[in-house]
Amino acid sequence: MVCLVPFLFSTFAANVTVGQGSLEFGQGSQQTIACDPTVYVALGEEWYSSPLPEDATYGYFRVRSITVANLDLVSCRNKKLRVRLIDTTGQEIPIGSAPEARALQLVLPDSEAPTGISDPVALRLVYLTGDGQAIVGTLAASAAISVSGTSVYDGSVLGIQNADVTYFLDPTATLVNINGQSVGRTTVETVNNSQAQS
Repeated sequence: MVCLVPFLFSTFAANVTVGQGSLEFGQGSQQTIACDPTVYVALGEEWYSSPLPEDATYGYFRVRSITVANLDLVSCRNKKLRVRLIDTTGQEIPIGSAPEARALQLVLPDSEAPTGISDPVALRLVYLTGDGQAIVGTLAASAAISVSGTSVYDGSVLGIQNADVTYFLDPTATLVNINGQSVGRTTVETVNNSQAQS
């Protein structure tokens, strides 16, 4: 039996200017070089049981997490890091508990020697609309930056110049359950952070 999971791992990016923000790299469909020339994306999936009246065994592999691997936290310090999921028709997939949530964003540590962190407040984790506006409200997501241990992408040893940044879409699996087969592409971008670190 052969089982295919679309875009479980991918490596792409691009230098672009978007609106008022300075987009430094994007992961999804173009090769790019910016604050970090080589990043990888790994989608973590888990079985989600979703019985139907006609099929009590129905379920699917839900996207549990999106990991941006091999990220240089020193070169990308204090940048906003955004992730989006794009479906197989090119449309953004709602990624949060609010229907207009199309991206997750955090702010990378402003440090020469960053440490691992999983505090959503310290990371300034937030949902964004498709055009990049912050959404105020309940956050079902969480995030973590790992600088020690091994990478979920390829098992390499983590450090401050090759960290894993993982977004967990909904650790409780109660509000956000995206079928992994609907994901055609993942985008990752950094944006200059115009707000001072607090």
